[in-house]
Amino acid sequence: MTKSPPTSPDESAAESSNDSLFTVVLAFAMNILIAVAKSIAAALTGSASMVAESAHSWADAGNEIFLLIAERRGGRGRDGRHPFGYGRETYIWSMFAAFGLFAVGAAVSVMHGISALTAPEEDTDYLIGYVVLAISALLEGVSFFQSVRQASAGGQRFSIHPLRFVSRTSNATLRAVFFEDAAALIGLAIAAAGMALHQITGQAVWDAIGSILVGILLGFIAVFLIKRNGEFLLGQAATPGTRTGILTALLARPEIDRVTYLHVEYVGPVQYYLVAAVDMTGDLAEHDLAVRLRKVEREIEQDESIVEAVLTLSTADEPSLTP
Repeated sequence: MTKSPPTSPDESAAESSNDSLFTVVLAFAMNILIAVAKSIAAALTGSASMVAESAHSWADAGNEIFLLIAERRGGRGRDGRHPFGYGRETYIWSMFAAFGLFAVGAAVSVMHGISALTAPEEDTDYLIGYVVLAISALLEGVSFFQSVRQASAGGQRFSIHPLRFVSRTSNATLRAVFFEDAAALIGLAIAAAGMALHQITGQAVWDAIGSILVGILLGFIAVFLIKRNGEFLLGQAATPGTRTGILTALLARPEIDRVTYLHVEYVGPVQYYLVAAVDMTGDLAEHDLAVRLRKVEREIEQDESIVEAVLTLSTADEPSLTP
C-alpha cells in the first residue's frame, strides 16, 4: 500500500514493539525492588499509607507480568484459526492487568485505610518510611521517564500533547505503564503527606486518609484502563486522522479511480482491518477485474499495519469520498 504521511497517533512509529517491551520490563524490575522495600518499611513502621503503597507496588509488579504476556501473545501473526491475527489479545491481557490494579491495589488500599480509621495506629518512627518513599520515588521516576520518553516521541511526531497521545494510542501496554507509573508517583506524595501529618499532629486519621486516597486514585486509573481496553475489544474504528490517511493512500494508487465506502477498524495495536468500495480505472472484463481487485488487496496487505484488506466495487450512483 502506498505510504502516506502519518496523520494520527494510531500510526506512530514510536509504538514499536521493542520500545513497548523494554518499557514493560523496566517497569517490572523497578516495581519488584520498590515493593520489597515498601513491604519492609510497612512492617517496621506500621504506617497505613505505607501498607497501601506496598500493596500498590505488588499489584503493579503483577500487572507487568500480564503486560509482558500481552506483548508476547498479541504480536503473533494471523493464521487459519485467527484470520485477523492475535492483536486483540493484547487488550485481553491488559484488561487483566487493569482488573488486578483495581482489586489488589485500589480495594486493599481503601479497606486498609478504613480499618486504620476504626483502629488508629500508635505513633512510630517514620524515618524508615520517608527513606523508602524517597528511594521508591527515584526508582518509579526511572520507569516513568521511559514511558514518558516513548509517549513524547509519539506526541512530537503528531504535534499533540504526550498525555493526549498516550490516552488515544492503540498501544495498551504503553498506556498501562504510563498511567500506573504516574499514579505511583502521585501515590508516593500522598503517602508522604499522610505520614507527615500523622507525625506532626499525632492524629493517625491522616495516615488512614492517605491510604484511602491512594486507593481511590488507583481505582480511577484502573477504571479508565478497563474502559479503554474494552473499547478496543469491542471493535473501535480508527480515528478520523488515520482513516483520512488511508483514504489518501488508496486514492494515490493508479488502479483506483475513486472510493465510495471505507471502514477501518482496530484488530490490535497499530493493526487494521480495512474494507473499501472502489471504482477501478479502465474498463476490464469481469474476470480480469476480479483478478485485479485481488492483486490490489494483496499489495495493500503488504503494509504491516493492514492485517486484512477487502475491496468491493462501487456502483455508479454512490458518492465519492474525499480526504
